Amino acid sequence: MNIDVRSIIFIFVGMALAATAWGQGEVFNPVKEALKTGSAKEVTRHLNQSVDMNLDGEVNTYSRAQGEFVLREFFRKHPPQDFAIIHTGSSKGGLQFAIGRYTTKTESFNVVIRAKDVAGAFLIHELNFEKE
Repeated sequence: MNIDVRSIIFIFVGMALAATAWGQGEVFNPVKEALKTGSAKEVTRHLNQSVDMNLDGEVNTYSRAQGEFVLREFFRKHPPQDFAIIHTGSSKGGLQFAIGRYTTKTESFNVVIRAKDVAGAFLIHELNFEKE
């Protein structure tokens, strides 16, 4: 069996890209489930110490505790019917992002989540819900 160097490199590059894509999805899986159920407490577990939020047109920076309160109010006003992640990726600097859609019975929001590595764990530093 004769395998050339290009084939080996192609296999390793493919494996690395697949691992990166899988890892990006893994970062956001717990957040996805928390958004699906409207659990402010569970989303808060994945927030950085301060987080920039745009919820229904109101843009502010909140502490983790304030973020939980604001998310709880948002979920009360806009109870989730579903949340799906449409795309994930990362920047050259290692920031992870996810783009998703949050739906209620009567509304739909485009969602952008940005997370960065803080002491070995990816934590959300930006969360945007923009009404469609």
